[in-house]
Amino acid sequence: MLSGSELVFAGLAAAAAGLVNAIAGGGTLISFPTLVALGVPDIVANITNTVALCPGYIGGAFAQREDLAGQKKRLIMLIPAGIIGGLFGGILLLYINEKTFHLLVPFLILIGAALLAIQDRVRNWIRLHTGHDGTDGKGCRNAALPVGLAAVYGGYFGPGLSVIILAVLGLFLDDTLTRLNALKQCISFATNIAAALFFLFSGLIIWPLALIMAVGALIGGAVGGRIAGRIDPGQLRWTIVTIGTAVGLYFLIQLFI
Repeated sequence: MLSGSELVFAGLAAAAAGLVNAIAGGGTLISFPTLVALGVPDIVANITNTVALCPGYIGGAFAQREDLAGQKKRLIMLIPAGIIGGLFGGILLLYINEKTFHLLVPFLILIGAALLAIQDRVRNWIRLHTGHDGTDGKGCRNAALPVGLAAVYGGYFGPGLSVIILAVLGLFLDDTLTRLNALKQCISFATNIAAALFFLFSGLIIWPLALIMAVGALIGGAVGGRIAGRIDPGQLRWTIVTIGTAVGLYFLIQLFI
């Protein structure tokens, strides 16, 4: 049983995670290790963290609701991919050997950060060879499968999920990074909520901890969403690339310790 001060500390970590997820992604790197440091077993920490951070995406998406204007078709096409992927990832976490997939985590995050860093060049290449400009339904259809695969990862073990999803969106959809960030919030929420609903029946959620963290994540996400809407897109991109690279290197180092 965690003490009152430990619960407060976990709530603050969730607030920081919600804020970082809203701005860039990678916030789970704050909250998940915090739970492990407090003595929560890895799988229990992962599941509790997934459930607790869901409200943070709601807060972030609500704060950026103006940036979602005109993206209804994208939401309709991509959110189902996030839901299906998140559910499948949750199943993987409970029923398949964790070590195998865990080995892929740092590489998935680093690839996501790299894609985001070079997204303009790759997007131009995609336009040239596919003939679409990322503004039509074809761009969404092409993005659906990669978004779904990213969601599988997110349902299994979430650090860097937002980085990967945003990188995918940047490759297939021609829009400002701020608007894509708002879309990312909704997809990440769909992914997390799908996995969280599956985890409700696992018996592995520490509810007092999850509820306190949920409040913190909601507040942090709302604040982060407001900040993200005011940040220069170029600065936002490189902030995300930096955070994504740091998250990936952190987990890569953990493989050898």
